[in-house]
Amino acid sequence: MISIDDPAIVAEVTALSDRYEAALMANDVETLDALFRDAPETIRYGVGEVLYGFAEIAAFRQGRAGGSPQRRVLRRVITTFGTDMATVNLEFLRQGGTRIGRQSQTWVRTDDGWKITCAHVSLMADMS
Repeated sequence: MISIDDPAIVAEVTALSDRYEAALMANDVETLDALFRDAPETIRYGVGEVLYGFAEIAAFRQGRAGGSPQRRVLRRVITTFGTDMATVNLEFLRQGGTRIGRQSQTWVRTDDGWKITCAHVSLMADMS
């Protein structure tokens, strides 16, 4: 039977999620790239882009002037499955925005540490 939400594993992934969020807000492209699995199977669906493979994701980050819009995390749910897989789902609000954003990530423990293998970012309809 697989262990769900082992506190030690949740703590590991929580720290990584915090690191990701700090890097995103600081436009720390090197750290963001380091947190994604460097593989052709890695996927990121963004608000306005569809990126297949680490190379496309890295190129997108390099080309995005100013980085991600600043945001405030409203809610985060981390679920771990065993010792090597986790999901991070959060809701956010962009600075000055009225639309709730959603982000989901699948994290896998690799020989190089925890890496994001799949990510999705979307915005809900305007709530104003």
